[in-house]
Amino acid sequence: MSASAQNASYPNGRILNLAAAFAVLFGLATVVAGGRVLFGPAEARAAAGAYVPAVLWFNFVAGFGYIALGGALGLRKRWAAGGAALMALATAVVYLAFGLHVFGGGDHELRTVVAMGVRTGFWITIAVLSARHLKHRKETP
Repeated sequence: MSASAQNASYPNGRILNLAAAFAVLFGLATVVAGGRVLFGPAEARAAAGAYVPAVLWFNFVAGFGYIALGGALGLRKRWAAGGAALMALATAVVYLAFGLHVFGGGDHELRTVVAMGVRTGFWITIAVLSARHLKHRKETP
């Protein structure tokens, strides 16, 4: 049985596969939604409400990282664990900056508060899972 087949056959392998698939889908949705607001018609920007441009740009660019990290996680690349940790850290820093903006009285949408919490929690979870399950894995060509 190949290493990838073995990885997919045990419970942690299934968890990593689900996490990888979700990261890719989450990334695609993030790029499409963010791109619509950033590059789409005025109606898309109006529908987004009181968005914070820096947060929107971060999430749009990070969406491409979600896709890459999801692919790396699915392929069981060890560097996916470090990438997930960096994504978690970067997302948490942007969330903190966004929180300072909100507490300073800045315009915002409640859905952004929730979404950034979900994103931060997701990447922290992926970072922990991938570190635990990929840390000692040998890379294969």
